[in-house]
Amino acid sequence: MRQEQSLAILLRPTPGLPPFPASPRFIILLMDDELTHLDAAGRARMVDVGQKDETERWAVARGEVRMQPETLRRLKAGDLKKGDVRAVAELAGIMAAKRTWELIPLCHPLRIDHIAVEVLPDDELPGVQISSRVQSFGRTGVEMEAMTAVGIAALAVYDMIKGVDRQARITEVRLVEKHGGRSGDIVLER
Repeated sequence: MRQEQSLAILLRPTPGLPPFPASPRFIILLMDDELTHLDAAGRARMVDVGQKDETERWAVARGEVRMQPETLRRLKAGDLKKGDVRAVAELAGIMAAKRTWELIPLCHPLRIDHIAVEVLPDDELPGVQISSRVQSFGRTGVEMEAMTAVGIAALAVYDMIKGVDRQARITEVRLVEKHGGRSGDIVLER
């Protein structure tokens, strides 16, 4: 029987910044086989996907930008100085998904086959619901690309409304589902 090993990850102070408080809440214990982005010495590494099978992979993510009802009314009417919020945010999300590997240090550059980003007004929030779907045929998943698309689309919405609504906030950016690859399908919500 294999004896399980664990690795403690301590958050180390960054030179020039105040140190973290010496508190147990800054210690994370995980099993060593769960730490795919750390080598045996605890240093960050990119996962080797060279031997993985290429499969169809896709992921869906969602998020929200909550705002004042008057801001949402102006957004829907196209009455904001910076222009068409939906078009700009959707394009920003698509552009971000394609560059995720440049933004998230250990992500692989991927050939992405399709990206869809949708920004929909929601009177009940009030605000906008943002969703993305990213597809690829490759050796690694597109979850990070889908979430990056939503996150950056949300930031674009915020940027375009912040002049009229300083209370706006980005919430609930999350993975909804992913398909393909060794771990198979994961559906967290519909």
